Amino acid sequence: MFTDMVGYTALGQRNESLSLALVEEQRKLIRPILNRHNGREVKTIGDAFLVEFQSALDAVRCAYDIQRATREFNISMPEERRIHLRVGIHLGDVVESEGDISGDAVNVASRIEPLAEDGGVCLTRQVHDSVKVKLGLGMETLGLKSLKNISEPLEVYKVTMPWEGERTAPSIEPDRRRIAVLPFVNLSPDPNDEYFADGLTEELISAMSKIEKVEVISRTSVMLFKKNPKSIREVSRELSAGTVLEGSVRKAGTRLRVSVQMIDAARDRHVWANSYDMEMQDVFAIQSDIANKVAKELRVRILPSEEARLERGPTANPEAYTLYLKGRYYLNERTKEGILKAIQYFTGATRKDPNYARAYSGLGDCYIIQENWGFIPPAEASVKRRTYAAKALELDDSLAEAHVTYAGTLASKEWDFVGAEREFKRAIELNPNYATGHHWYANGLLGPQRRFEEAIRELKEAKRLDPLSPIVSSNLGDQLLAAGSYAEAEQQYRNVLEFAPDFAYARSRLGLALLGESRSEEAVSEIQKALEQRPIDATADLIYAYSLAGRMNEAKELLAGLERKSEKEYIPNVLLALANAAAGVNDRAIELLEKAAAERSNQLWVNLNEPHFRQLYSDLRFQKFLNLVGARNLR
Repeated sequence: MFTDMVGYTALGQRNESLSLALVEEQRKLIRPILNRHNGREVKTIGDAFLVEFQSALDAVRCAYDIQRATREFNISMPEERRIHLRVGIHLGDVVESEGDISGDAVNVASRIEPLAEDGGVCLTRQVHDSVKVKLGLGMETLGLKSLKNISEPLEVYKVTMPWEGERTAPSIEPDRRRIAVLPFVNLSPDPNDEYFADGLTEELISAMSKIEKVEVISRTSVMLFKKNPKSIREVSRELSAGTVLEGSVRKAGTRLRVSVQMIDAARDRHVWANSYDMEMQDVFAIQSDIANKVAKELRVRILPSEEARLERGPTANPEAYTLYLKGRYYLNERTKEGILKAIQYFTGATRKDPNYARAYSGLGDCYIIQENWGFIPPAEASVKRRTYAAKALELDDSLAEAHVTYAGTLASKEWDFVGAEREFKRAIELNPNYATGHHWYANGLLGPQRRFEEAIRELKEAKRLDPLSPIVSSNLGDQLLAAGSYAEAEQQYRNVLEFAPDFAYARSRLGLALLGESRSEEAVSEIQKALEQRPIDATADLIYAYSLAGRMNEAKELLAGLERKSEKEYIPNVLLALANAAAGVNDRAIELLEKAAAERSNQLWVNLNEPHFRQLYSDLRFQKFLNLVGARNLR
């Protein structure tokens, strides 16, 4: 890969000191990005970089990140201090000697780099063919090009940058008061500061949510554009967002430089841009200022109480805030190791600031997810999740996230459904933009109570706020399935698989919808595909499908394997109960349900509507069990 500064020679002749300063600024900008993409800096040649990669995909992704970072850097700079780059990439053999590289591959890369536009990336057919399936960015051919000292013409392609969207406004413009905050770009010298860019994105989403009469797209949906960047026009179309915020952050010790711009997505027009240089403790003032600027442009208001809270910030301790952001970063990984790290960081934040309500709320979420994902038994999670949620509310009763966590505890652990509904409604009142509040209210209370019309309405609201979340959309399908709307459920799951084809949960649930339509063999095929990706989660569904298809030997064999597995590793009792009920082993299924009730499993209440249990409805023991757990309306 060759990079080159556009107009550098002419600038050097006009203002040598400025040209040297820009070269140094360019190197500070580019080098951390090279490290993130495993690029080896072979050498710099004046204003140019020569970089070697082991992977063509790494090289192109690195080139994209360089151009995006440069674009973000330029937002707040006067024209004379902006950096303009071209990048050329070729794939081929090189000769290495004393740390340098040479050969035709190097020569070709240097020759195609000038073909790139300002801010663009050019690459040869060899690179194009290697990355076209995996890149996620458009590429268009520039045709055959004759290159100096290269014997044969080569076909050259340009990468279509996301910000090169079409300029004409659509016939139906998206609502300007529907806002998407795109992932902030990390320009910090240390690539490990990625957590801070992600955290600032999430914090700004939270701040925007406090603005009255606007809708803010949830984190789950916007973060998809971090790995798969798209033009503002495409983002607007996929999220139905009329306003987009994007920016960058550079962190060096306790100093921050944050650049942000507001874009009218319908016209792909910058409304305003600003840059902030400050110490870490002033970060909340940035969020408040951005929120106020957005509100002013959209002609809406921030409630006085929320404006005061934004300016005050959730903590006055910068170290606690940094630890909290690291906790959110690892919690969002949704891995066992990530959650354990999140617990460490959230705990560290509470030690630095014992009154940090959001850190306690984060701890409560960690234990909810650990139990939901089967990482720890319910007994280990129960006390801690309730304690942390209650502590968060004691410190800050206006925290919608904590009300939702507490509501989930009341419903699934204490079977206090009146109290749970009160807490869910309070959370939604505090923050109508909090998609998780609508989601958990529907899936954790309304659905299990068979209030399907209300559950579907709440899930549609959650989906509107978080349109690209596969679990929200799949749970909408789950409520349609439980209500007996099999064709609608099938279509909902298929919609999910269109934008998340590897989401095994939706594929397994699609199999259940097909079973409801008496399409057993199709169902078995879909669930078998899901089983290859998530063997534990889809096992009970496949046992159920085998049973309905009359393949009882296969159902019994699969159940026996799951029971053996449970002797060696933790498998939730609810999952084992589903599998046994699906295979017609009723005594064992009821025994396992009673165990799940005794340990107050948070998976019990939300799974009682599953079709696997339907053959138990006439069993008096099952009816007695339903009365025990407060599910009297399940018949």
